[in-house]
Amino acid sequence: MAEMVRGAQLSRVENTLQAAIVRALFAVDGAVSRAHLASTLGVGRSAVNTEIRRLVALGLVEEAGFGESRGGRRSHLLQIPRRAGFVAAVDLGATSVDVALTSLASDVLAHAAVDAEIGDGPEATLERVGELVDRLVDEQGLDRDDLRAAGVGVPGPVEHVTGRVVAPPIMPGWNDFPVRDAVSERLGCPAFVDNDVNVMALGEHARGAGRSVEHLAFVKVGTGIGVGVIVNGQLVRGADGCAGDLGHVCIDPDGLVCTCGNRGCLEAHAGGAAIARAGEESARSGSAPLLAATLEQKGALDAADVGFAASHGDLEALSILRDRARLIGLTLATLVSLLNPSLIVIGGGVARTGDAFLAEIRTAIYRRTLPLATRNLPIVTSELGADAGVVGASVLAARGFVLGGVA
Repeated sequence: MAEMVRGAQLSRVENTLQAAIVRALFAVDGAVSRAHLASTLGVGRSAVNTEIRRLVALGLVEEAGFGESRGGRRSHLLQIPRRAGFVAAVDLGATSVDVALTSLASDVLAHAAVDAEIGDGPEATLERVGELVDRLVDEQGLDRDDLRAAGVGVPGPVEHVTGRVVAPPIMPGWNDFPVRDAVSERLGCPAFVDNDVNVMALGEHARGAGRSVEHLAFVKVGTGIGVGVIVNGQLVRGADGCAGDLGHVCIDPDGLVCTCGNRGCLEAHAGGAAIARAGEESARSGSAPLLAATLEQKGALDAADVGFAASHGDLEALSILRDRARLIGLTLATLVSLLNPSLIVIGGGVARTGDAFLAEIRTAIYRRTLPLATRNLPIVTSELGADAGVVGASVLAARGFVLGGVA
């Protein structure tokens, strides 16, 4: 593995301008001209041309034909080449493992997902990851030596410097586990690890609704609740990597006990498990007929069942979703007042339960914040949807490999 990692270092950028050029190419879908790069970066064409020649020699940039004529000579276009290699993008959820192979420009080449319990522990879970990567590489006929890096999103706090999971509430057996080192050893390439919400924020910013947005808050509402914050185009991790842990903001000191051990966390009252629990209570009480029928059929409910019932006329299910969305919106209103983002993107499984959920979040935010903070603030659902995790993991891996770990 050490030989492969040392070899990988040879393909990384050599200076700040090269890094800026590669970042600019990562930020667009498709190819761009030298003039566009020079204008975007605010540097001279000759300096850009010099570094592009070096990047081409490194195999990180290639010519991609000509742009449209604007009355003069047509511009040569540039892009990140597929032959530069590929990355493994991994999205670990509470109950699933998603793996994709992508180009360094985050174009998905192959994608597979399996049901898996994160509580099975790191060794079993990461072995499944390795098996999926091996399978996809074989199916696509790729050369394993061209695997440049792996990116991993995990549903818990990650110490960014070491790539270790620290005291994860919903990841029993993972505390202090060196995910980065374990994945790197299993796959034979550099690995980059972050919590799943930061990873999704990177994906949405690079390839989704947040393209070209400088100040973004990506909110994941699933089993857990968290926020990935991007300010001035850069991901904000905080001092130790745990910025954006919205789910463990206290909304009621005497409230429900959370998986983290504290009382009254937003996640305990409005996360996926809380919605499912409320749905089961309503089903058993007889106040939610459609939920009652689903519970009898399945034996248990999840948040998706509540969303389905709400969208099919079950008023009690709709009330459950609205009440939880209102709590999330009120908590996000504080974030809006503190950070003044230019876009909020709502993602995660619960966010896909229906329009009423998003509408209630919007209403709560707009009512509880000053007009200056919200007059130009769109609040939208994720454009990448269920793929936000693997796309973001691809961005994390590609940028980490090429730029030396800077997301």
